[in-house]
Order: sequence, then structure tokens, then C-alpha cells
Amino acid sequence: MLTSDREGTVHGEVHAGFEGVREAFAHVVREQPLPTGQQLVIHRDGVRLVDLWAGPEVDGTTLTGVFSVSKGAAHIVVALLVQDGVLDLDRAVSAYWPEFGQAGKERVTLRQLLAHQAGVVGVDEVFTVEELADDALMAGRLAAQAPYWTPGTGFGYHGLVIAALTGEVVRRATGRSLQDWWELRVRRPRDADFFLGLPEELEPRYLPVTPAVPGPGTEEPAPEPRRLAEIAFSTVHLPDLSVFPNIRRTRALGQGSAGGVASARGVADVYAAVIGVLDGSPALLDPDTIETFSRVHSRGTDLVGGGESCFALGFQALGERYAALGPDAFGHGGAAGAMAFASPALGLSYAYLRSRFALGDSADKENTLLIDEAVAAVRALE
Repeated sequence: MLTSDREGTVHGEVHAGFEGVREAFAHVVREQPLPTGQQLVIHRDGVRLVDLWAGPEVDGTTLTGVFSVSKGAAHIVVALLVQDGVLDLDRAVSAYWPEFGQAGKERVTLRQLLAHQAGVVGVDEVFTVEELADDALMAGRLAAQAPYWTPGTGFGYHGLVIAALTGEVVRRATGRSLQDWWELRVRRPRDADFFLGLPEELEPRYLPVTPAVPGPGTEEPAPEPRRLAEIAFSTVHLPDLSVFPNIRRTRALGQGSAGGVASARGVADVYAAVIGVLDGSPALLDPDTIETFSRVHSRGTDLVGGGESCFALGFQALGERYAALGPDAFGHGGAAGAMAFASPALGLSYAYLRSRFALGDSADKENTLLIDEAVAAVRALE
């Protein structure tokens, strides 16, 4: 049974037994220093158990920019094509895309590319914002770029280009773009509100992303400049990442690394479809494919960001980040503080979206609270 909550700033429904998740969400909403659009949707075994939202001009159908949550969509497509036998993880990228096989990248495999080991995080001239919106354009320039480290010897977050690279492999192998495959195989059959290319007629549902605004005494220190990070995130042209999805060109082209637009309902629906039955359709990915793509392939110091990190193949291995989930959880977070994943062992899919950038590690704390409550509620059902 679903129970409603329309008091105060929290709206939506939760299944009986998930009241603790609603209370945790209400706490998160109350703690926001400025008005923030927020949505939380959780499925178990394909059944929607939590559907909550808060914030000005927000409801359950509101769409917003999801930044790197987009990478989950991009690499669900890649996983499907590997599962189909169309792509081989241990084949050289240049076997699909000959122009890539230059400047020291001749032996880079698709597996290394997906694990952020290729070393091609950007280009020396640094992409402009207009170029960043166009995966095909970026791929053409990245093909000639020498890697910033010897491929396979380390890893670093290919934050704004990873789906341009993997997407070009998809296009060369199949003749269709990654965005086309997403629409054909994943989004359209489920009518999921998770777009890599937002149709113009849906623009009225888009809620712009807003930057974090520190209050008095909460200003964050400016990060020390790191050359690779400046290249990877084109900071000379894009000093405020929050504006990226607010540009119509970004939304229209559906840039696969950070240009997706979605509602939490749409994202959670997709992850539910990936691991189990949703609306009568079988799981998109089989257990062997999930195990391959969710297993950690890179671990240690991120050569771009400088911190300790780990990656699966195209996804973040989220069991390492949120202990309650267990080792098989995979998905991807987004820059404003969003988080989306599936946990096959728990039968859980989860999507938390924010329209305002979070300060510091506050969004990680929010997700930890929400995830812990969700897992506790699921365990109580067993």
C-alpha cells in the first residue's frame, strides 16, 4: 500500500514500511540552505516503492540536467552491445575506429577505455563549451590526441569525454550513434523520462540547474589548479559546470558524458529494467554481463582528480562508496549531487536528483542517509 505525504515541502508517496525513507528525505529537504528541486524514486523488483519530490516548481514529472548520471545511460548501451556480441571488451579500439590508433593509443582496448585508463581526458587546445556539447565533434579531435599517461598504467576520470570515445566505437561498429541505440533499445520501449537528446516539445518541463551558493562562513576554498583537471573539464571555457545542461545545444544533442536530462522516475525505471522485470519485460542485462560491468577494474589515485577512487566499466562501483549496498551495486553519480544505481542482490534501483549544486560533500551525506534507510526498509521486507 502507498501512503501520501503532501504536508510542508515534501510531496509524493511511499510504500508502507518505507516511512523512514520519507522522513530522511524530509530531513534532507529541510537542510537545504537555498531552494532546491529534489526527486527520489526507489524500486524493488520493478515495483516503485518510493516516489518523492520537493522544491519550487517541481513535481514527479519535472526534468533536469543529470550531468554524469548520463554516463550510466551511455554504458548501458555499451553493455548491451557487448552482451549481443557486437563489441569485444578486449579488442583494440582502433580495430573499430582506425583513426584512434595513433599517437601512442594503438593498443588501447575497449576495456581500458571504459575503465578510464586510456589517458585521453581532453585535448591540448581544450574544448570550448560548444564543442563539449557534440560527442561526434569531440571524438574527431580526440582521435589524434596523444594520451596524457601511458594507457593501462594508471587511470583518471574522463569526465566530459568518455561517452564521446565509447560512443564513437559504437557508431563505427554499428552505424548508429550511442544516442540512437539508447532511444531504440532502452528509453522508448519503456517511455522512460531519461533523455540523451531532449525533444524541443519537452522543454517546458525542464528545470534549470543552479549553482551552489555558499552562505556566510561556509565559503569553500578554491581548489588548487591541476593541469589535467583543467583539460578534462575545460575550466578555461567552462568555469561553472552548472551552466552546461542549461544550454539548449547540450540538451538537444544529448552529450553522453554529462548532457542527459531526466526525472528520477525515468532514471529509476531504467535501472529497474536493467536488472529485472519492469512492466513485463525481461531484464536488459544478464547476470554475467552485470558482473563484468560492475566489477572494479581501476583502483587507486585518480590521475585527473588526485584523490583515491575506483571504477568499474563505464560505471562507478558504488558498493565501495555506500557500504549498505554490497559489492554488486553499479551506476553513476552526477555533479549536482545526483546518484543513480542498481543493486542486483537487493533487487533495488535508486535515483536521487537535485537541481542545485550541493556544497562540499553534503550530497554524499544525503545519499548515504537515503540509501541506508532504503536498504533497511528492503531488509525488513525479507
